[in-house]
Amino acid sequence: MIQSVTRALEVLDTIAHAGGAASLGEIAARTGLKTTTAHNILRTLQDTGYIRRRPGDMRYHLGDRILNLARVVGDDDALRRRLRPVLEEMAARTFETVFLAVPSGDEVYFLDAIESPRTLRASSQRGERLPMAGSAIGLLFLAFLPALRRRMFEVHAHRIGPGIEAEIEVIAARGLALDRENWLPGLSCVAVPWRDDGEIRAGFGLAGPSSRLTATRLGETAQIMRELAAVAGDTA
Repeated sequence: MIQSVTRALEVLDTIAHAGGAASLGEIAARTGLKTTTAHNILRTLQDTGYIRRRPGDMRYHLGDRILNLARVVGDDDALRRRLRPVLEEMAARTFETVFLAVPSGDEVYFLDAIESPRTLRASSQRGERLPMAGSAIGLLFLAFLPALRRRMFEVHAHRIGPGIEAEIEVIAARGLALDRENWLPGLSCVAVPWRDDGEIRAGFGLAGPSSRLTATRLGETAQIMRELAAVAGDTA
């Protein structure tokens, strides 16, 4: 066995068995590692997105990258069932096509969708995958998942067009993603994050014709979506 890999896995296992968060002292004591060794391993895991720190919290938490892996091998149906009522309410209140998506590796995976009853509408993308940098909800994930963003810029830089970094910064500051015909002519979209225990695990999106989804209407629908998302989790 490779000792460094074994130690890193022991650290992750310790954090998981501590409920998803543990201090440096706890990790060193439970793994039998020296504090300096444990700290070096934790720093590497943090840099690669497998663990993270939260403001004002000295503990180390499981990061978005490992939570994403857990979701991929877990039960997507459970998440779909949990958030389906929220999606239905969004559809009922906006009359536009709405969808639920999650990060899946380096792509966006559309878990669920409800099409608008209107004749002129965006189509459902349920079951489809898109490049992370190719949609409003993908940019939303890049804005709020630092490890994913670093990987995209390091490994897939050739897929990322000019101006994406600036757009991601705007999304992070605004707390949601807006797309006025950037992805497809005549189509406008809005995407808001959904957090579970402080971690962004999914996103809700809405899409429709730009002739109907004016800038004012996009703002109104974004507020509706943020309020409804709060019903199912912490979206602060």
